[in-house]
Amino acid sequence: MTATQFTAIHFGLIGFAVVWPIVLLVLRGRVRPLVSGAVTLYAMPALAVVFLPLPTATTPRLQQTIQLLPFQWVLDAVGGDIMAVKQVFLNVLLFVPLGILARVMWQRTARQAVTLGFVASLTIEVTQLSGNFGTAPFVYRIFDVDDLMTNTFGSLIGWMFVNAIMRIRVPERMSALSLPERAI
Repeated sequence: MTATQFTAIHFGLIGFAVVWPIVLLVLRGRVRPLVSGAVTLYAMPALAVVFLPLPTATTPRLQQTIQLLPFQWVLDAVGGDIMAVKQVFLNVLLFVPLGILARVMWQRTARQAVTLGFVASLTIEVTQLSGNFGTAPFVYRIFDVDDLMTNTFGSLIGWMFVNAIMRIRVPERMSALSLPERAI
């Protein structure tokens, strides 16, 4: 990860420390603290990584604002751009927690987790393409179809990972030794 990404995560964690108590106060009794904490802890750093740093007067303008060629990152990597592979890995990793949340907290199917990941990723990409809906002085991030694919894949990986863990069964003899059954 770059220093810029670490800084963004730092701001995201600060955002979590500020936003989560507000959520708990405003929605007192209507949300479970663990659920709201997990969602906020994921969302704040993720949003910070996606949108920070904001452009300044010295930020160079992009030569390209839209990349629609699927698997362009492979061509970039073959051409010697090792950062392309790293970016793909980080994009997948960014959405793994969303797949985990979809399975564990929202009891969604794999298809729903994939749809959620795609819609969230598309929302991010459109926001970046629009210069944060016109709040930035210019478009400073690329709308990238590879990001849509890798983010969506990350949601699926997160869902599949936690689903596999949830399917692991406790051996029969261990359940026979459980305290409540022995006390009866």
